[in-house]
Amino acid sequence: MATDPGLEKLQRWMHAYIVGNGETASPGSVVLPSRMLSALERLNIYRDMYLPRMEEALAIDYPALKHFLGPEEFMRLVSRYVGVYPSRSYTLNRLGDHLPEYVATLGDLREKKFCVDLARLEYALTMVFDANETSHLTPDAIQAVPAEAWEGARLKPIEALRLLAFDYPVSQYIGAVDEENRFPRIAPKKTWVVAYRRSYQVHRINLTEPAYELLSALISGRTMGDAIMSVLTRKRRPTVKEPQLFEWFRDWMAEGLFQAVELGDAKTLAAS
Repeated sequence: MATDPGLEKLQRWMHAYIVGNGETASPGSVVLPSRMLSALERLNIYRDMYLPRMEEALAIDYPALKHFLGPEEFMRLVSRYVGVYPSRSYTLNRLGDHLPEYVATLGDLREKKFCVDLARLEYALTMVFDANETSHLTPDAIQAVPAEAWEGARLKPIEALRLLAFDYPVSQYIGAVDEENRFPRIAPKKTWVVAYRRSYQVHRINLTEPAYELLSALISGRTMGDAIMSVLTRKRRPTVKEPQLFEWFRDWMAEGLFQAVELGDAKTLAAS
């Protein structure tokens, strides 16, 4: 069914009035007054609520960033952001998709690099929350893989998973906002995180660098043997022992980070 051209024109006019500077046609020529309010007053109800509604939507996805900046500075950030990336969808769920990259362009934001990392992690958590549900490998499926086949096996991660590296301890900061731990010192510190959804809840695990390298290799499609050797042969202090790698692998399997095992003979074992 085609959109009424008159309705579309009216919608575009009202959108321009609400998000713009008011320099549009007189509201009296489009909107009728009510018994209590003039046409301008009626329109301004929507206009005055525009930024608060945008702030509310972004604060849902970026609560830790709002906590760090404070309500006033966060609202200022929202005002500038929606001026560049206004909502263009029927839903506000994707309003904040460009916030991390936008924060990176600002020259006057307090602790900008920390804020960029914080926004990146919070954006990743929203993507994990919204990702498609995929079943994870069951213990029976894992046990069905022959011991000799694991070296050439490839693991397929679940869709609701993101692996990230940061220059600041942003996962610890989010944990402090959630009252899980103390606030970290806002100073450069390399950190690694895997975020994933399990049983309809979003989780994150803080990783060591070798654990991040192993999981990254597995997610990228490298075989188990290649992934393990790439971590074991890298020179570092202290050295990583093979049992430690298998302990990480066991924990990741228990957390349901993978949905299938692809064997060298093109056979795939997946969750039922």
